[in-house]
Amino acid sequence: MIPCRPQSLRRVLCLGAHSDDIEIGCGGTLLKLIRENPKLEVRWVVFCGSTARQKEARRSARQFLRGAKQAVIETHSFRESFFPVEWAGIKEAFERIKKEFDPDLVFTHYRDDRHQDHRVLSDLAWNTFRHHLILEYEIIKYDGDVGQPNVFVELDAALARRKVSAILKYFQTQGNKHWFTADTFLSMMRIRGIECASPALYAEAFYGRKITL
Repeated sequence: MIPCRPQSLRRVLCLGAHSDDIEIGCGGTLLKLIRENPKLEVRWVVFCGSTARQKEARRSARQFLRGAKQAVIETHSFRESFFPVEWAGIKEAFERIKKEFDPDLVFTHYRDDRHQDHRVLSDLAWNTFRHHLILEYEIIKYDGDVGQPNVFVELDAALARRKVSAILKYFQTQGNKHWFTADTFLSMMRIRGIECASPALYAEAFYGRKITL
């Protein structure tokens, strides 16, 4: 029996290749889960980043995880864009996490994401957590690889804007990227809100490949 109701969740594992991935992909959902279930325990793992980027990741994670019963934030320094050749080291990190933390829900990257680092984490999530509920989040980018997700989490406007405000505040190193703007993130959530007929207007979307009810 895999719990799907927020109030039934005990532990959530969040996996991100880069320092802002988790926030962009499932930040609103995490804010909602913690609001509805203050007993939640979250482990937040970022696998690469310079010193500055790791500092941003930790500050942002602390903000998103405020209100959780327990929050563990972990950052690594695997070489960005070279995850396929870093596979063994990353797999060892996964195995250690699995021994230390048994999640009810795992958030990871979309398996068909065109970024090689993202795909490695997604593959290792499925390889390591075989008896867990896994939801794959999406990150909009130049490659145009967002597809048709099948799991939606409705977000009200306040949560959607809180997510976007925090991303822009804590990731100053990304401010020079042409796509790193409030309208980018809000537009994506608005589109997903339309697709699931969200009365709250916004939503985040995921791929749930295997779900046991």
